[in-house]
Amino acid sequence: MFFRAVGAAEKRGRGFHLVKSMAFTRAGALEYLSRAYERGRLAHAYLISGPPGSGKRGLASDLSNLVSGASTPDVFASQPPGVYLAEPESKSRRIVIDQVRALEHALHMRSTDGRKKVAIVAEADRLQPQAANAFLKTLEEPPNDSLLLLLSSMPEVLPDTVLSRCIPVSLAAAEKAEPSAEEEELVELLGALATPAAKGVQPAYRLARGFHRLLAQVRGTIQEENAAALKREEARYKNTTDGAWLDEREDYFKALTESQYVRQRSRLVETLFLWWSDVLRSNTKVARRELPSASDQTHILGQHLSTSEILRRIRRLEEMRDHLGRNIQEALAIEVAFLNVFTF
Repeated sequence: MFFRAVGAAEKRGRGFHLVKSMAFTRAGALEYLSRAYERGRLAHAYLISGPPGSGKRGLASDLSNLVSGASTPDVFASQPPGVYLAEPESKSRRIVIDQVRALEHALHMRSTDGRKKVAIVAEADRLQPQAANAFLKTLEEPPNDSLLLLLSSMPEVLPDTVLSRCIPVSLAAAEKAEPSAEEEELVELLGALATPAAKGVQPAYRLARGFHRLLAQVRGTIQEENAAALKREEARYKNTTDGAWLDEREDYFKALTESQYVRQRSRLVETLFLWWSDVLRSNTKVARRELPSASDQTHILGQHLSTSEILRRIRRLEEMRDHLGRNIQEALAIEVAFLNVFTF
């Protein structure tokens, strides 16, 4: 897919330079693009892809600073002049057509200092179809002195009409922490879905129960570790401080427990996304896998389900993640989502 996109760009005769499908580090990609900029050979649109944590936003910030003359470490946190952003903001967590039109309007405004204007579309795979179609004309005929950066963890989701108008820059995954025992067990539970017997709602219910059990294990382990830490502090300081200080420490460990639990829950949810991303990659004939140990199972589902059906299930997962982030009742949010996502 990436070679096809580059080939289409080359055929249009715009003098684009070839970006091979090898994966760059963030620093390596910046060095490559900086050389292209210095030689006046920077393309007008890049698709920066890579798994979560690979540095897509950091590279977009680096490149924006390079061409716009800004010196903002994070253009997403503090948007400098000449840099325009579009990312999911609506309740549906999609990028809607009004955002694209606002971005296009800003790009057509004259630059005050003669420097390039930069438009960044973060999570470009979240573009609504109408928004993606509206953006095509800008990708095909960009305003003068503009640079378009699309970021995506799942470029396979983007339509070919968008892919063919961008130069792909793939970032390598950052070194990952070893998966927890719960994450490994979750991958095994997911693998059971790729069997002929996994039909109807019962397998989805079983997976939901297994997911709740893993969450309970995570919470229990965190609670035990923090309770032991609090006891050590009580034993050490009970004769040297007042009771109010120890009460504060108890509150601190309660808050710490909840924070650590939410972080570990997020990692388990991310495992669900990695699994479905591999299903999608198998469906679209992309070789890379985030969970190589489950490649056989994700391949089976990738061949069994249509692309639109896989995307629908990924959207339901995204809704669940959003609900959990807004503290909607955890058990209910998970059960509803799993019935939608894992019923075959």
